Amino acid sequence: MRTFDDATRRNIEAACASFARLPDATEPSALKRAAVVLALTASNDGDDTAFLLTRRASSLRSHRGQWALPGGRCDTGETPVEAALRELDEELALKLPADAVLGLLDDYPTRSGYLITPVVVWAANSAAMTPNPDEVASVHRIALDTIERDDAFDFTAIPESSGRVIRFHHQMSLIHAPTAALIYQFREVLAGRQTRVTDLEQPVFAWK
Repeated sequence: MRTFDDATRRNIEAACASFARLPDATEPSALKRAAVVLALTASNDGDDTAFLLTRRASSLRSHRGQWALPGGRCDTGETPVEAALRELDEELALKLPADAVLGLLDDYPTRSGYLITPVVVWAANSAAMTPNPDEVASVHRIALDTIERDDAFDFTAIPESSGRVIRFHHQMSLIHAPTAALIYQFREVLAGRQTRVTDLEQPVFAWK
């Protein structure tokens, strides 16, 4: 168990610092920039460390009802870190300062045309968060022990691609890439492994 305390924060910040991100592309990308947040907070029982996972509102135009990390598209002139913190505030009314950021994971290119930067943050006080019903149907605290289980992730194949499709088993649901890929890489970072996920495939329904 990773107790939600300052020692765990320091350990996770050190793990993020030891992770060597893939270098940014030298050529401009046609992909739209976006950012998501791995917001670390207390688990439901208050002792363990967890991250926040949302269920997208059914009224949204795209990917409605799907599991997702908080986040969204970067505004013009906005850095991924700025976008991540803004989206966390807009979706969950969780306002964090820049020094809450512990590190960044690899950018992940999606089939739907986005380049997602995952931002790891320490959300010390999430008790007062309020999901925005226009964007978020529900918010869940996923203990880090959950993603460190041997059976938390699996890989399958689809005829449309040679890439492996990653799946995260959460309760009775299967969560796919990009969300599953980003959570998987975070699991690997916690374990001190330099594991790349940009080649992990998304299911066909996520290509639009």
